[in-house]
Amino acid sequence: MTKKKTPAPPSNAVVFEPEFIDDLKTLFEQKIAFNQVLGLKITCLVPDRVAGQIAMKPELIGHFTHQRLHGGVISAALDAMAGLALMAAIGARHRDEPVAQRLQRFGRLGTIDLRIDYLWPATGALFELDAEVLRLGARVATTRMGFRAPGGELLATGSAAYIVS
Repeated sequence: MTKKKTPAPPSNAVVFEPEFIDDLKTLFEQKIAFNQVLGLKITCLVPDRVAGQIAMKPELIGHFTHQRLHGGVISAALDAMAGLALMAAIGARHRDEPVAQRLQRFGRLGTIDLRIDYLWPATGALFELDAEVLRLGARVATTRMGFRAPGGELLATGSAAYIVS
């Protein structure tokens, strides 16, 4: 299976200012302690799609004999990435506000429903995650997520609904 490539944004697409990207990365990767435990790192942050990666480490193994990533790690990482996708979409929707004000909006996000389908065992040294917002309403948003091996093989998928206000 070929690796999914990130398309270039259209010329009229919203582009985040460096301050917003830096502050959101700091929030996601450093201030959310559980994301640090998981080792989540952002690799793509645009208004309509986010991507990240997670490296295998002994604390994340669920099946010690086969060195498989724990299913709860996959679920939590996909939930976190969907939250990040919502942060990006909300940040783009309120682009007229100062960065600090946009970052305050994320305190209201909460998972309503989360579904994960595990397709293949997750073994290896590094995994890639992506998420996109399917609909961002005034109160509820829906997302779709993917969890992949480095070569692009889809290992798990997810979909979720979130309260946004």
